[in-house]
Amino acid sequence: MDLPKIIQACTQTLVDHVEELTELDSAIGDGDHGLNMKRGALAIQGKLPELEAKSLNDALKTMGMTCMSTVGGSSGPVFGTLLVTLGKELPADPNAADLARALAAGIAALSRLGKVEVGQKTLLDVLDPVQKVLAAGGGDIVDRVRRCALDSAQATAQMDAIKGRASFLGERALGHVDPGSRSMALIIAALCDTL
Repeated sequence: MDLPKIIQACTQTLVDHVEELTELDSAIGDGDHGLNMKRGALAIQGKLPELEAKSLNDALKTMGMTCMSTVGGSSGPVFGTLLVTLGKELPADPNAADLARALAAGIAALSRLGKVEVGQKTLLDVLDPVQKVLAAGGGDIVDRVRRCALDSAQATAQMDAIKGRASFLGERALGHVDPGSRSMALIIAALCDTL
């Protein structure tokens, strides 16, 4: 696994999609998600030389703490907690089953953090189906995970927003993709494209 290449790809996709993410968040949030994610992505890219020398676990933890300290809004704690949890849970050379187990722990940590559940128009609506694909295993897993992430993010447009700013919009949030879900799907797709 080429960790620096994966980190570069995952962070660059957020930089490249800043306008899309901002537009999504402007429709149902406060419009800062794209810029917040770009800020965190650039901060992580700035640490690439340091991250190259670290193990997968330590790199994930460092990236998580970087998110917590640089990404504004709720996204900093959310993406930071996910990365730190994955850093604690993953073995040095993970397979699909290891990723599924670690992702389940990440989902549990995020559920506690935000008091959210799957089906509430959050990034859990991407992570949970992806976790299930990983747990099921089988052939073409990278392609299936990629497709699952992108399709699951798109499906949030048809969900009622229960948490966050979008929840104040009621039915007006319908038809809009959750920006955090889209960010998560972009990261997962970039990771899959790099493997």
